[in-house]
Amino acid sequence: MSRLFVLSLGGSIVSLKEGLNVDFLKKFKKLIEHRISFGDRFVIVVGGGFLARNSVAESSKINSKSSDKNKDWIGIAATQLNAQIVKAVFSDYSYELLSGDPYKKIITKKSIIFSGGYIPGSSSDLVAVILAKTYKASEILNLSNIDYVYDKDPRFNKDAKKIEKISWGGFLDIVGHSWSPGLNSPFDPIASKMCKKEKKKVVVLNGKNLMNLKKYFSGEKFKGTQIYD
Repeated sequence: MSRLFVLSLGGSIVSLKEGLNVDFLKKFKKLIEHRISFGDRFVIVVGGGFLARNSVAESSKINSKSSDKNKDWIGIAATQLNAQIVKAVFSDYSYELLSGDPYKKIITKKSIIFSGGYIPGSSSDLVAVILAKTYKASEILNLSNIDYVYDKDPRFNKDAKKIEKISWGGFLDIVGHSWSPGLNSPFDPIASKMCKKEKKKVVVLNGKNLMNLKKYFSGEKFKGTQIYD
């Protein structure tokens, strides 16, 4: 049975300090093409990654008083550039334009619709949630650079414990309730609040582990964190 998958593709996987993550995109393309051969369809939102963070940081060196709104617009532009690049990788399968307004449904026979960021005050994760609502998908797949959500940052806490299932309330207690440009969170707090309201489920996976992602698509047991109420 074919399915519609809404993916929030983390910019940290696509946009590296060294440039575009070509090796990942080649392998990711093969996996998505394989799923399309079964009739699956995708709505993919691409994050900003290093391009967004570096652009905001460099602009702040010139104007340290730049507003958060201006920083968000820079980040949004980075997500849209990344989305255009990934869309070009999938040119045979993707709708020709990025989704400009996530509240408006695109009618197309193409298998993939791409989007970048949308409005200041949140990340591309929120766009994925809005698109899930627009296309009536109950679940969002968040592809990040971590295997699980942890109860504390594992980079600085050796005793951090992985979480396989958690409620939205519990998740927000960990990541906080507010947004700031460049926030490094497994899933944007603003998007999380909307998921809670709309009763959407999010699955956080390490997008670089494509064998694990293949298991998720196939309905097999996978490594990752499921967030839902």
